[in-house]
Amino acid sequence: MKYLPAKNLTQRVRTAYFISVVSISLVLFILGITALLIFNGRHVKREAEKSVIVTVFLHEDTKPADIDRITKQLRVEPYVRGAVYVSPEQATRIMVEELGQDFTDALGYNALPPSVELNLKPEYLSEDSIVLIKQKLQTNGKVKEIYYQKNLTTLINRNLQRLSVSGILVAVLMLLVAVALIGNAVRLSVHAKRFVIRTALLVGGTRSFVRKPFVIRTIIAGIAGASFSSLALTFLVLFLRGSFNEIISGEGLWGIVALIYACGAAVGGFSGFVSVNRYLNAGEEELYFQE
Repeated sequence: MKYLPAKNLTQRVRTAYFISVVSISLVLFILGITALLIFNGRHVKREAEKSVIVTVFLHEDTKPADIDRITKQLRVEPYVRGAVYVSPEQATRIMVEELGQDFTDALGYNALPPSVELNLKPEYLSEDSIVLIKQKLQTNGKVKEIYYQKNLTTLINRNLQRLSVSGILVAVLMLLVAVALIGNAVRLSVHAKRFVIRTALLVGGTRSFVRKPFVIRTIIAGIAGASFSSLALTFLVLFLRGSFNEIISGEGLWGIVALIYACGAAVGGFSGFVSVNRYLNAGEEELYFQE
């Protein structure tokens, strides 16, 4: 059997403890990013919902008084979050900015009708709800046509659902990786003190008494790793918000930080518990085995 000098073994234990903290930090950092994407998906969804516009085109001969009345009626509808009247002149300016040329020069007149742009409430953004709203609006004789981007809301909800499922799967995978990495690092530290564990049991120490200091140490390692990863995640969010404020909101950041600390402590404590139990249940021959 092969034995290591006490000095070398102590150095390996310290190195293993340091590696365990670094491993916990990296894994929890990736876990935090995944959780941030899941929480931030709600913010992205709200921003995407604002882009879903139902445009109600009115007949060209609709009088200003009728346009004002229709706009006010639409604003008080239960499915409407906001209604904005767009005059033919305003619509022309928007088209010129988008196309880069004035199409009215070729036509000789402004062919765009007056319109009202509706921003719907989130609960009415499904395809079925929009179809019902369209049918109701078409009963108004002043309404010429109704336009909206079909399947846009379905596409938004589908992609966000896929993102959430993928994020949860990645989060579970990261937790499994964390348990494996921390368990390997903790095992060496516990192995160096396997005879101390056996001696404590022989002199009457209970299993919980012997296990406690090892579990506390691994919990501290988990909390230390969580501290580093939480700090890195906070700086990352602050940095990204400067350039991508509309996408990155930092929503749920403090909840994610709390989750990271809880995972760090739980994974660290669990790894320590399992590693110590191995030697609490070990036979005489296994104590002399060199890992």
